[in-house]
Amino acid sequence: MSGVSGRRGLPATEARTKRPGRPEGGTGKMRADILDAAEVIFANQGYAGTTLREISEQAGVTQALITYYFGTKFGLFRETFLRRASVIADARIESLAALRGAGRANDVVTIIEAFLQPILNLRASVQGLAFLRLHARLHTEPPNLSYELRKTAYDESTTLYIEALHEALPHLSRVDIHWRMTLMIGTYLYALSDTNRMEDMMPQAYDPRDNARLKAETVAFIAGGMRRDEPQRPTAPSRKSRR
Repeated sequence: MSGVSGRRGLPATEARTKRPGRPEGGTGKMRADILDAAEVIFANQGYAGTTLREISEQAGVTQALITYYFGTKFGLFRETFLRRASVIADARIESLAALRGAGRANDVVTIIEAFLQPILNLRASVQGLAFLRLHARLHTEPPNLSYELRKTAYDESTTLYIEALHEALPHLSRVDIHWRMTLMIGTYLYALSDTNRMEDMMPQAYDPRDNARLKAETVAFIAGGMRRDEPQRPTAPSRKSRR
């Protein structure tokens, strides 16, 4: 009896080999394959519409391996988003530091370009484009899914850019800068994630691969809004209009 396991009478040594454990060999590649598959499927179907079974089939692994690495579906979703979002945030921080070091952090267009460039760089790969769709979709996910992830990834870098824009536009209040930063984020997510309808509405004239034009139009639009005068405050209706 001493050499028998409690699991269906298998010998103890054999039972140990059949238990889930740390996969041997190719660990980094398997994790990357799972994250790549999750990135595409979450981007296309959203969090609620995605199952671990679909991801496991796409990645060519078992669901047990996914739960071994990531715990839960949300654990996988979280790491899928933060894998690239953290890189984007770090790149933004480094770019802004370089602008400050070069004495160029007072130019609004340059600040906007530094903020957008890490996102534009992702358009060079299929997986990067999938992340951009996932990023755009995240803003429509329930707050309990999205807020913590966005805060973890972007609070530090976004705060630094708000400070830089406030220094470059000192006539604006912090509320104005926050409003315009919010609208900038909404603009680039829509324009750069290929969720707009330009290709559908102007198939002969629009080239989705023309990243130079995309960058120029997006930066010019955002800069125009960022540098505009403060909106006029509503005035009380005149006596004549009340009659």
